[in-house]
Amino acid sequence: MISRTLSAAILDHSKKMPVIAVTGPRQSGKTTLVKSVFPDYTYLNLEYPDVRTRALEDPRLFLQSESPGLILDEVQRAPELFSYIQGIVDEQQTPGHFILTGSQNFLLLENISQSLAGRVSLFTLLPLSLDEINSQYPLADNSLATILKGGYPRLYDKELQPNELYPSYIQTYIERDVRQIVNVKNIHLFQTFIRLCAGRIGQIFNASSLANEIGVDYKTIQSWMSILQASYIIFLLQPYHKNFNKRLVKSPKIYFYDTGLACSLLGIRSEEDLQVHFLKGELFESLVISELFKQKFHNNLPTNFYYWRDNSGHEIDCIIEDGPRLKAVEIKSGITINSSFFKGLDFWQKLTGAEAGHCFLVYGGTERQTRSKAKVFGWRDLTSMWQEEK
Repeated sequence: MISRTLSAAILDHSKKMPVIAVTGPRQSGKTTLVKSVFPDYTYLNLEYPDVRTRALEDPRLFLQSESPGLILDEVQRAPELFSYIQGIVDEQQTPGHFILTGSQNFLLLENISQSLAGRVSLFTLLPLSLDEINSQYPLADNSLATILKGGYPRLYDKELQPNELYPSYIQTYIERDVRQIVNVKNIHLFQTFIRLCAGRIGQIFNASSLANEIGVDYKTIQSWMSILQASYIIFLLQPYHKNFNKRLVKSPKIYFYDTGLACSLLGIRSEEDLQVHFLKGELFESLVISELFKQKFHNNLPTNFYYWRDNSGHEIDCIIEDGPRLKAVEIKSGITINSSFFKGLDFWQKLTGAEAGHCFLVYGGTERQTRSKAKVFGWRDLTSMWQEEK
């Protein structure tokens, strides 16, 4: 299996806290991860009806084990267990006693907040990071193949093609998870909504515009967006709030945690299709920003990312808030660096007085450079940029 960065943090916290909870999108590798970190634990999957029946009929017996602990997969499917877990944890105080996983973040966290607050360490496992992929499957110089394929582990360990995974993934997600999280009455309209979100990747989220295009009300769009966020399909990058004496855009931007999934929704089937697609730059941007989120989540650190844009069109793709300091990241999909790449950073430095050492350019090439305006990193070298950011 591909080694996951999050393993170290999970193992460390399991020596201190009685409950570990790992959430993330379906098929991001949660089960494989916890089984590898805790190979001697008893594994129980609450997706199976017979296992769920045992849990509900005699929860005390179900939660007993002769092994060092229990892994309860998709535990949100049996919410009645949480109160019993709380009782056992309070009575026995055993570190690492229960390992919980779930792909429905909203339902899992709702139960944790009600029963296990103060007793649990929470972790988020996203699809594979670039470093994790590259550890066993060397990345090409060009980003197109990686954008198209995405980071879901089954694509690599089962050697699946994107067109073999994503259509069924989308269908399964809609049919199972969406219906369990909230009662979406018109699944066809929800499918349309997801595809329209893919078509707006890297753009401002405008709920009213989407509502008018689909033919539903504003509140429905907000509800549907919350579902996609809670399921780790989409994230909204919030605008940085400080004014700098400029009128600012104050709405978030839409990105996908996995560009392979976004490409599938957009009907992009090949590198040739992607090369000429009008959203190529935005998909590259989504790859980079989602990778920054993975660096934070997989090292169990808080996210601190924003974007900045004023009403005159000046923009910084990603702002990293680092205490009193701000670090600016400009993202360009081109593989040859030219002076226009630094235009946004130049304006930012003049506006804020930011030092060149706090400005970064990530581009579609592979060379690492130090320029007068910024430090330059190739798209495969984002770990180095993150280490600089630390």
